[in-house]
Amino acid sequence: MKNVYLDNAATTQVHPNVIAKMQDALGTYGNPSSTHSFGRTAKTAIESARKTIAKYINAQPSEIIFTSGGTEADNMIIRCAIRDLGVKTIITTRIEHHAVLHTVEELEQKGFVEVLYVNLDAFGNPDVAHLETLLQKDDSKKLVSLMHVNNEIGNKIDLEEITLLAKKYGALVHSDTVQSLGHYNWDVKAFPIDFLAAAAHKFHGPKGIGFAFIRKNSGLSCMISGGSQERGLRAGTESFHNIVGLEEAFIHAYDNLEEEKKYVESLKSYFIEKINKEIPDATFNGHSGDMEKSTYTLVNVCLPITEAKAMLLLFNLDMKGIACSKGSACQSGSDAGSHVLSQILSAEDMKKPSVRFSFSTYNTKEDIDYTIGILKDIIEA
Repeated sequence: MKNVYLDNAATTQVHPNVIAKMQDALGTYGNPSSTHSFGRTAKTAIESARKTIAKYINAQPSEIIFTSGGTEADNMIIRCAIRDLGVKTIITTRIEHHAVLHTVEELEQKGFVEVLYVNLDAFGNPDVAHLETLLQKDDSKKLVSLMHVNNEIGNKIDLEEITLLAKKYGALVHSDTVQSLGHYNWDVKAFPIDFLAAAAHKFHGPKGIGFAFIRKNSGLSCMISGGSQERGLRAGTESFHNIVGLEEAFIHAYDNLEEEKKYVESLKSYFIEKINKEIPDATFNGHSGDMEKSTYTLVNVCLPITEAKAMLLLFNLDMKGIACSKGSACQSGSDAGSHVLSQILSAEDMKKPSVRFSFSTYNTKEDIDYTIGILKDIIEA
């Protein structure tokens, strides 16, 4: 049986160079906050990693704050913006990652903030005219939080346009960029976005490490207290080996970006072509079947299959060695349908199974041929 991993939007295979760097780093055991040579060695490496990441996205090193991943970065930014910056209104959509949605829902329930949701079109794109209406609603301090690349349907938004619109009305802007940092070039000096979130395991780095980009002089103070680490914004002894792994993964991602992007784009294009040929009644959710309007790393397919077969679809694919997902891995094990698809699909289409397939440079066209062959067999059985 062939093993095919097509769930790269959930997490990616760690690059061998990253593993090697992390193994070496485990030999550096000094606490980075210690002033002796053991501690200084670790501290120097951490600051080198900070400078590396800042260089690739054209930020200042002091604007890079290491976190345990994207979820912590999102929480830190949103919660501290309300506490420290006087944010009274958050503008977002109902198809954000739950790291954002569940956070703003909780904060609204506790009375800390009002949450307004931007209307979406049939493909899941935010209505920019409606966003402007929400920005004009009142004089309260606002935070706009819209993800750059949707983790389920792959839609890309024009983050520069949205940021400039928000700034016209004095709003702050945050974006969950977990699915795009490491996959797209970034220049945070090109437009005045305030906050970004990233996770290393989405671009062949280790799990449990990520970072927040927090614009200089933002006014935020720490969410986790107990020490002065991370410019006083995130207390706790730094996860040195993970930070080194993040740096190595980031270097590899950006030094090889154009070559690897071109290859993964070819895989996605081939997948779309094969689906259209072999399973013509299948449809692509959101813009995931459009090479221009969605990320090159994933597709989300609604399959023409009976409800009885749908119940066991992922199980049967797994039995054939194929890894994919119904949506975000963070909600696996839940019986609830996709909160993203429920906003854009009809009730009839929601009864059909939708599956997310996501690609990396470790995949091949043979993987795709095998996967679509198995899908076709399941549908026709």
